[in-house]
Amino acid sequence: MIMRTYLLMAAIFLSGCGGVQSNAVNNNKPANTNSVRTTVPLYSYDIVKVYPHDPGAFTQGLAFHNGVLYEGTGGRGSDTFHSSLRKVEIETGKVLQKHDLAPQYFGEGIALLGDKIYQLTWREHTAFVYNLSDLKPEKELKYSGDGWGLTTDGTMLFMTDGTHVIRVVDPATFETKRTLVVNDEKGAPLMQLNELEWVNGEIWANIWQSGIVVRIDPANGKLLGRVDFEPIVKQELADNDKADVLNGIAYDPASDRLFITGKLWKRLFEVRIKPKQ
Repeated sequence: MIMRTYLLMAAIFLSGCGGVQSNAVNNNKPANTNSVRTTVPLYSYDIVKVYPHDPGAFTQGLAFHNGVLYEGTGGRGSDTFHSSLRKVEIETGKVLQKHDLAPQYFGEGIALLGDKIYQLTWREHTAFVYNLSDLKPEKELKYSGDGWGLTTDGTMLFMTDGTHVIRVVDPATFETKRTLVVNDEKGAPLMQLNELEWVNGEIWANIWQSGIVVRIDPANGKLLGRVDFEPIVKQELADNDKADVLNGIAYDPASDRLFITGKLWKRLFEVRIKPKQ
């Protein structure tokens, strides 16, 4: 979600790693949810490939479609951070197309559904709907509360608002049809669910201000696993003094490729998930 440290500083001023292993087991497939567990599986990763990423992109949402990435960025009223929707070439990080949001909007999560792209805003209670082919805005939809992360199962939208609740939303109206309550292993609310991605029948969500991505059953909100990306976050922070939190997950179902990045990161990582030793 948005960089709280950046906003806090502004408010004060205004007084408002795994290595590459080609033989690694691929565990991006859904976990078995038939048995009752008091703990959840833990996963690590291997880095398959590293790609360049725009270090000026305050990443809020990430999605893959037809060989390219779509990225939503955040920012409001600043030359440094400006909200946008982008089509990005993976191999080079080059921005192929871009639509800038009006300065009063702080862009958040994105999802591709059919020939449309949906983009949330943080506190403006507005979702923008774009034409996928040219990123031209087509309409606006309203919702209550914050907008954080967004993904889709191909029919409905799944949306986070910074709490432990995932809303299942009608893409035509943004009306909430049901909710998923996500608790941790101890039964306590798993707060600050953020950027979302649909991965082989699961919802994957990063926990804001951490390197942890959790795997969630979209039927009932049950926690299916945790993926520990803390080493890759530390690696990026060590090499990039402007880097902020992990906040970008994209999945290529055709090639079973998983990508992660973060706010103001210089790199996009293709990773392969494996059980944590």
